[in-house]
Amino acid sequence: MSDAAHRFSDAERAGVYRAIAERRDMRHFRPDPVDPKVFARLLEAAHLAPSVGLMQPWRFLRITDRALRREIHALVEEERGRTAEALGSRQDEFLRLKVEGILECGELLVAALMDGREQHVFGRRTLPEMDLASVACAIQNLWLAARAENLGLGWVSMFDPTALARLLGMPPGAKPVAILCLGHVEAFYPAPMLELKGWTRGRPLQELIFHNTWGNTGASA
Repeated sequence: MSDAAHRFSDAERAGVYRAIAERRDMRHFRPDPVDPKVFARLLEAAHLAPSVGLMQPWRFLRITDRALRREIHALVEEERGRTAEALGSRQDEFLRLKVEGILECGELLVAALMDGREQHVFGRRTLPEMDLASVACAIQNLWLAARAENLGLGWVSMFDPTALARLLGMPPGAKPVAILCLGHVEAFYPAPMLELKGWTRGRPLQELIFHNTWGNTGASA
């Protein structure tokens, strides 16, 4: 098969890069439902993610019970208070930030590491955290596909994993790693929300690329 058969068109390639550039960690949602066909496509995109040793360590729990949503929200609020205390002088500034959209989003998912993943030695003997990296790849697939479908997604990590696992009836060894708010938005942020709010700024690419040895930011022959 020729190389041309595998090549993306200019428009297709531009769409991929646009989704990457315009993906945002969203915190503001409309309550409109997500079309079931679109939702199914997003889950399929997540499931197509690469995983070390083809272990597919992700599990997604779809939260449809409104009372359960409120309980999850309460867990996040508890951790939000603890985080605010730990921030010291920036406590008030942090409390003014909106950190999640659990009660507003059209769909709520909890991404978890599966139970029994220790049996997957391939790729994990020296880097056991590669199972978590694989789950992150699935979330990123979901995130980019959501942006392509004009839906927003927010990754919430402010919760006690043990408490959330207990609330969701997870077996020993399974661990929630992300609460994912998915749904329609009024508009996508023009830049990361934490930049817009003056909390922090992203670092330029050139500061994060080293050549040959750690800390060497200048290319050499």
